[in-house]
Amino acid sequence: MPCVADWLNCPLSIVQGIFAQNSLNPEWERKVTEYFREKLKENNATNWVPSLNDVPLHYLKPNSLVKFRCMVQDMFDPEFYMNVYETIDVHTKSCVLHFGKYRDVAECGPHQEIDLNPKQIVTGDRQTLYCVPVPGDASQARVCPSTSYTPSRHKRSYEEDEDMELHPSKQREQHLGSVPDIHGSGEPKRLETEASARHQTISLNCSPPLDLNFPLPGEKGPACLVKIYENGDSFKVNDVLEVYGILSVDPVLNMVNNEDRENSSSPVESMECMDTMEEQRVHSPPASLVPRIHVILAQKLQHINPLLPACLNEEESKSFVSSFMSELSPVRAELLGFLTHAFLGDSLAAEYLILHLISTVYARRDVLPLGKFTVNLSGCPRNNVYTEHIYNIIQQLVPASYRLPMTIENMNCLKFNPHKDYTANRLVSGVLQLASNTSLVIDETLLEQGQLDTRGVHNVTALGHLITWQKVDYDFSYHQMEFPCNINVLITSEGRSLLPSDCQVHLQPQLIPPNMEEYMSSLLTAVLPSVLNKFRIYLSLLRLLDYSISDEVTKAVEDDFVEMRKNDPESITADDLHRTLLVARFLSLSAGQTTLSRERWLRAKQLEAQRKVRLQQQKCVNGNEL
Repeated sequence: MPCVADWLNCPLSIVQGIFAQNSLNPEWERKVTEYFREKLKENNATNWVPSLNDVPLHYLKPNSLVKFRCMVQDMFDPEFYMNVYETIDVHTKSCVLHFGKYRDVAECGPHQEIDLNPKQIVTGDRQTLYCVPVPGDASQARVCPSTSYTPSRHKRSYEEDEDMELHPSKQREQHLGSVPDIHGSGEPKRLETEASARHQTISLNCSPPLDLNFPLPGEKGPACLVKIYENGDSFKVNDVLEVYGILSVDPVLNMVNNEDRENSSSPVESMECMDTMEEQRVHSPPASLVPRIHVILAQKLQHINPLLPACLNEEESKSFVSSFMSELSPVRAELLGFLTHAFLGDSLAAEYLILHLISTVYARRDVLPLGKFTVNLSGCPRNNVYTEHIYNIIQQLVPASYRLPMTIENMNCLKFNPHKDYTANRLVSGVLQLASNTSLVIDETLLEQGQLDTRGVHNVTALGHLITWQKVDYDFSYHQMEFPCNINVLITSEGRSLLPSDCQVHLQPQLIPPNMEEYMSSLLTAVLPSVLNKFRIYLSLLRLLDYSISDEVTKAVEDDFVEMRKNDPESITADDLHRTLLVARFLSLSAGQTTLSRERWLRAKQLEAQRKVRLQQQKCVNGNEL
């Protein structure tokens, strides 16, 4: 019976065993998938699998089982590969069947040759996805790494560092301690490291550094070529996945690519090579920089909060949900108090921020996205410290977020919309290529007088298009293609924002701390980590709940709206009804209620009335500005 070390450290051996028993039966591939699915269902088995999100690549054993939580940034053309092939011993002429699935390079032993007779070869195709860590994802960094493979690095001298470089096996022993050997013998690892280093040196000398194509500036983490063997058509660009597969960092891939480039000696071949050089660099990057994962199991994620079960429909998950829902009321009260302190005593702004953070696009009717709730928080002090700290608080509460300082320089220089690079045959990412339910905080308080160039105007237009329609235009040179998205946008500004919004809330501080930096910094440090985790579960869970309105309540709301129109026909519009229904929806969900009650409807009307009074007061103070 294979032990844990076998299917984790040597998954190809498991595949080989299943293949050997069923090589003439095409069902062997399904049996491999079922074997690993059952293994991962065992108690905490998913926590034993090292994650590329947490563990540096050089600590992972080649051809071991790994997991990777990622976003599909681009999709390459399908690849054909030898699924089953035969080798012939040149001396004994004996034949051996091999599987090519889950490999980049065909296995061929000493004195063996691959039989290229088409009758002996079974071909297959696999979809290649270029995947990056979820943009703006900070959720995993907040929890303790779940895998025992994570090394603990200790400070050491420069001489020790040199010694470690010369003796990688000693480096493994020091970092891994009592952890089982996950690299196998030291010699292959040393050769692989040296080959990768040589290739990197060659690449740096001959061509510019490889752009890993992260959507957000300053992002770090591994980009991977994810090879999908089953249901490849079910995944699309911007999907968030968790994949379990076999890690491939074979240095032979680098040498093959170098040989292809060096062998193009004639002028015609050189021209053809120049045409494809950039594409080859992108589609076949060094495995040491962009590893390959041959996927055994993959699933789309509903969310990326590690504190929640991955799938809420399972029986075990339902008990977790019901247990948390039973203590929802005190969690909401604590979160409201915490955000009220962050907004300097303004409880109304805190209420609307909670509603904003649990909002999500739940349906689309024609072109209208239902459920989006972009909030413009006006009245923010023109102080980079305050708005930055508000973002830091939001960043601690949501799984993925990004703060966009709306300066003239950023608007003119950053690329917001992804575009197709036909030379490299890839989709070049932009700031707005974000995963679903990412919180985008646009800081308009930093906007100063200046001139927007053509790109700046396009970027402002792209933000407005995103907010209004929850769509991002991808530029394919000859045409624009709209990609639907689901991004929570919060705009902080002094006056009314230049960008559209669904709801403007004017901040009314009840206190002005003498030291804003010290006050805002102390807020997060004063909250216990366990309480913060409850806030994070609360916001992620409520976003996933279903919601409905009964016929009886619908009729009551319609009658109420007609009465409101009679009393104030000038100011009550259809937009007011839509916004109040949204507020009522998120107000109900924030209390753990999945249907609208009369009480929540009246509370929503009360919140909207308070918000409008503030805007009218501000209009009286500042003239026409709202």
